[in-house]
Amino acid sequence: MVPKGHQFRLTFGVIALLVVAGCEDVVPTVTAPQPEPVQTVETANAYVPPSAASQDLARFYKRVERDLQTRGLLRTDGGGPDTPYESDDLARNFETIAFYSEYPDDIASVGARRTDGQLSRWSSPVRIQPEFGPSVPPEVRNKDREDVSNYSKRLARLTGHPISTVSRNGNFHVFFAGKDDGSYVVGRLKQLVPNIGQSTLDLIANPRPSFDCFVFASATNSAPNVYVRAVALIRAELPDLVRLSCIHEEIAQGLGLPNDSPAARPSIFNDDDEFALLTSHDEHLLKLLYDQRLQPGVSVEDARPVVRNITRELMGL
Repeated sequence: MVPKGHQFRLTFGVIALLVVAGCEDVVPTVTAPQPEPVQTVETANAYVPPSAASQDLARFYKRVERDLQTRGLLRTDGGGPDTPYESDDLARNFETIAFYSEYPDDIASVGARRTDGQLSRWSSPVRIQPEFGPSVPPEVRNKDREDVSNYSKRLARLTGHPISTVSRNGNFHVFFAGKDDGSYVVGRLKQLVPNIGQSTLDLIANPRPSFDCFVFASATNSAPNVYVRAVALIRAELPDLVRLSCIHEEIAQGLGLPNDSPAARPSIFNDDDEFALLTSHDEHLLKLLYDQRLQPGVSVEDARPVVRNITRELMGL
């Protein structure tokens, strides 16, 4: 997303990577006379100071953030007179961002099911649960929880869909984890998705340095366009603004806006890093996504005239 060939963030987008037959997440029960005690999340992720390698990575990301801001990128103003858009622009961008996904080669090979050309979103309430690797300091965890909570309230207002932040029993897990926290995240994912593939675990445990955050969402075999679970990973080494940017983009993508478009402006769904936080344009996309006149599974062709009508309403025409 960064100009001049330096890719700072590559978002995988929302893909049905964790799909299981029936997707009821039923874990076989094994009877044991004296079961071993299970570590709680709170115990397992007790704070451990980051390694020197993790601290080096944090300094690198800080330099990149500073460079982007120096060049006028990572804007937080939500768009203004210099970024006008009309209802036709909004409809076109929604079609590209909501109905299609980007599939990197190393992801598509692990069994992801494509639903390109159809709308996908949540039907059940979204319960966002922030989780933290051991290398995340307590005060940073508190700030991240607050940022996720504030954002989830904003998303609920925009979409009209029940979206909340919880401390347990979540179905949208947002991991803040650093270079040192791979084993912790893998362990938690095995608990959350017992039949998750090894290739997916390897990818999450050892993300490439150019990946600062990404999200996976899953549906069911019987309803491939209705999401029932999502997992996002945000690097703990990220500085404040890029970290918040990841919260905004990954959670929004996990709700059903999986693609990017170079034509989308002002938008976080654009690989140019011009905007860091959700914009007015993106708020309209989320309203469109959860408008009841559109239903999961609708094709892009059938949705097109409905989308045109809704975008005109949103723009006051």
